[in-house]
Amino acid sequence: MKALINTLLVALTLTAASFNTVTAGPKEPKKAAAFQTGIYTTNEGKLQVAVQKENTSSVTVQLLDEKGNTVFSQQIGKRQEAVRLRMDVSNLPDGVYQVAISNGVETTTKEVTLSTKQPVAAPRLVAVN
Repeated sequence: MKALINTLLVALTLTAASFNTVTAGPKEPKKAAAFQTGIYTTNEGKLQVAVQKENTSSVTVQLLDEKGNTVFSQQIGKRQEAVRLRMDVSNLPDGVYQVAISNGVETTTKEVTLSTKQPVAAPRLVAVN
């Protein structure tokens, strides 16, 4: 009788173990951390980029010119949650640039147009002595 009970216990244990492995589905792929961005300019000719993200993945911020060449690039580490970058674009030539922010899976691209204001000729001044 003991041999029958031991055999049943072993059989039930093996059945339960195999059932658990069959019912467990494949692992879900990890989703990349979400991030939020804000881009604006200052009066001094600087470009402000604010990135708020989860601290589970790194994010890369790039400034690209019209030809796709990287003018500025900075990687934000996994442990940083909020970063404020200030790029001096006053010395860059006029044109259309792109700010690309990517975590490897998701990319946000914003277009930035740089143009120099042309000086306005002063109106004629007439003075009487």
